[in-house]
Amino acid sequence: MTNNPQNPEFLKALSNMSPFEIKGTLISLAEKDARRSTATFLNAGRGNPNWLLSYPRKAFFLLGEFAMQEADRVKYCGELGIVASPCESGVAERFRAFLDANREKTGAKVLAHFYSYMTETRKADPDDFVFELVDGILGDHYPTPPRILRYTEQITRDYLRWAMGGGDDETVYDLFATEGSTAGMCYVFDSLRANGLLDKGDRLALFTPCFTPYLEIPELARFDYDVVSISANAPLGPEGYHTWQCPREELDKLRDPSVKAVCITNPSNPPSVCFSDEVLDYLVDIVRKDNPKLMIITDDVYGTFIKGFRSLMYVLPYNTLCLYSFSKYFGATGWRVAAMALRTGPNVFDDRIAALPDDRRKELDKRYESLSLKPGSLRFIDRLVADSRLVALNHTAGLSTPQQIQMALFSAFGLLHAADLQPKLIEMIHKRLDDLWSTTGFTLVPDKYRAGYYSQIDIMVWAAKSYGKEFADWIDKTYLPLDFVIRLANETAVVLLNGDGFDGPKWSVRASLANLDEDAYLRIGTAVRKILDEYHARYLAAQK
Repeated sequence: MTNNPQNPEFLKALSNMSPFEIKGTLISLAEKDARRSTATFLNAGRGNPNWLLSYPRKAFFLLGEFAMQEADRVKYCGELGIVASPCESGVAERFRAFLDANREKTGAKVLAHFYSYMTETRKADPDDFVFELVDGILGDHYPTPPRILRYTEQITRDYLRWAMGGGDDETVYDLFATEGSTAGMCYVFDSLRANGLLDKGDRLALFTPCFTPYLEIPELARFDYDVVSISANAPLGPEGYHTWQCPREELDKLRDPSVKAVCITNPSNPPSVCFSDEVLDYLVDIVRKDNPKLMIITDDVYGTFIKGFRSLMYVLPYNTLCLYSFSKYFGATGWRVAAMALRTGPNVFDDRIAALPDDRRKELDKRYESLSLKPGSLRFIDRLVADSRLVALNHTAGLSTPQQIQMALFSAFGLLHAADLQPKLIEMIHKRLDDLWSTTGFTLVPDKYRAGYYSQIDIMVWAAKSYGKEFADWIDKTYLPLDFVIRLANETAVVLLNGDGFDGPKWSVRASLANLDEDAYLRIGTAVRKILDEYHARYLAAQK
């Protein structure tokens, strides 16, 4: 089969792949076009941000200097740098002196703010707290506890309460620090299966469009779930615009108690829209009246890009396990730091395990007997930790301690500077979003629930609005949906992802607003319009 972008058979084969895998083909086509023309290669296909927050990183590296001073206090072999693990006694006093000596440095100011918050507001023991920072950043001990370090959990809890819309809610969550939310996803699916909470053939609901792994993982042979799609694809808004909110008839699918679990990306990916207040209220009604044992897994990485965002972890705390990654807001995809949160008190996961048949519970007791004298009382959050290391390696589980310290510094900075930081980041991506749409010739309808980290453009909607429904129907009959992003890459050196790969409208495209500068989005919008107009020229020629 020839890899010709105009070859329908090639496009059909390519359509079976994940959009993240198709991206490689699109990039090669776009780079080729950029080489043979005056076009600039623009890749808006992946959501890796082109910003990073420098202050918490400066704090990290300055903290590393202090930690090395602590380690160098006792040397075993100075000429080779073999030194002793630091000791806790008096470490806070030495830390304060270090910060004072470096008080003009940005990193010292961030560390001093963090120290004051933890010791004064959170009443942490100064030596105990600073020693966790020192020991953690040096990475000379296994993570203890393996689930998450003590003070890292405290500051991350406080940050998540703000980030996820908890306000004054006093619900306490246990956290498990993971290697990004991608690892968290894997751990959740594995533990649900291992603990008999989701068996093969069980019904799992997915809110769509959604991040493609949520579509692909349930189809793996080890899971093989009966997937129920809850779609936000219908153009339900004024004048036929997408609102990307799920209508009630879709949400009502969750009333069926045979639907045991639901996976949600909120705000969504790629529409980048969070649940409206109406949808949240309706979900509460569904769960409490008809499906009170529903297990909710919500991935809320983009929530911080919406002022006043409310996560389901604070709307339906009994039912919800939340995944949150620091990758996007902090520009930290390479750090691989995230946390999953599950309510400390009664939650549906623990209660479902307790309600399993006796024979299943005995099997699970056998699985976890090496961890506890009463394995049946082991909470789901702790089973997640153990399952992440095949149980037997539970004692060496956990995210690396240097990563956890950076996560703590991210949390502290994000929380203590929320009022200044969040508006700046929101303003930045919304400016890019406006620039993208300004040159498409399409209308971006205001929406208070829009995060704007991605933009999903339904070409069929805009084909009909621009040139009529007959033209839109002609495109759909004449070309395969993947043809649009292939042409875009091949003719304009622009890479966008195909929206149908996220279970979105089949003729939609996804643009990331995170990874390019503002002027690039002006050119991308122009390129999208160019391809649509080319289709229209072909349509007119076909009519003649």
